[in-house]
Amino acid sequence: MTNPFRFGVEMKTPLPGLTWAQSAQKLEDLGYSTLVVPDHFDDQYAVGPALAAAAAATTTLRLSALVYGNDYRHPVLVAKEVATLDILSGGRMDLGLGAGWKRVDYEEAGLPYDRPGVRIDRMVESLQIIKGLLAEGPVTFEGEHYTIRGLDGLPKPVQSPVPVVIGGGGRRMLSLAARHADIVGVNANLRSGEIGLDAMNDVLGADRFDLKLEWVRDAAGDRFDQLELNVLLASTQITGGGRATTEALEATAGMFSLPGETVGEVPMLLIGSPTEIADTLRRRRERWGFTYMVLQGDNSDLAGFAAVISELDGE
Repeated sequence: MTNPFRFGVEMKTPLPGLTWAQSAQKLEDLGYSTLVVPDHFDDQYAVGPALAAAAAATTTLRLSALVYGNDYRHPVLVAKEVATLDILSGGRMDLGLGAGWKRVDYEEAGLPYDRPGVRIDRMVESLQIIKGLLAEGPVTFEGEHYTIRGLDGLPKPVQSPVPVVIGGGGRRMLSLAARHADIVGVNANLRSGEIGLDAMNDVLGADRFDLKLEWVRDAAGDRFDQLELNVLLASTQITGGGRATTEALEATAGMFSLPGETVGEVPMLLIGSPTEIADTLRRRRERWGFTYMVLQGDNSDLAGFAAVISELDGE
């Protein structure tokens, strides 16, 4: 199955000159399908209140954390928040869940920063608990990290089930996402706990995404065609096309000491005129299956990119 293209925006705070409600309405008016909020301790709005306010200001825009950091909340609290947001939005909420990766969050909040395997193990248990609490009936769970005794998660969400979003860059996380998520985000490996050279080197090359998609396909098996594949875009640049695009690619490539054609193939970057970007996305869908792209609200020309959305409408 080939999914249609759709686009979301990650916002931490309102767009320049607008309130939060106006920002959400603008995304909806421009044709974006989703507003997502990251979950960190830096200068950003809290996930739950921000999504609730966006739900009240819009009618079709889907909503999600991208993603809830599992170690920051007990899974019972996440389940209740997601169910409530789904009700408040009339069934427009996705459940985005991650193991937690940003080392500075843990250090500044005084949280233990366990090795990746332990954090992932906890997330796997949380996902099972949250899914159970969002479904009908009580949940009893005995795990290494959590114990739940006959708890019925109330209220229940409008959607049944609530779509699950899991992203990752390493084999284990991408395999888990392929087996348990509806939307799989294919990202950089953040094992270092920061977005530095290790993370950048993990995505600067089309061949790296070939391998990541191989992991997803292997783990998903028969359910691969049911997955929606997502990329969180690091940068988008709208140009006048032609030579202007070539110059923009070369300028970006120079930052990484790479050829322009190499940078042009990296799925986390989009550079070109609206028509050129639309063609690029069609090629990437053919090669990897990516159809759901999320732009960064604080460094993207959202109004200019709306021309790309319009060009790909219905595809």
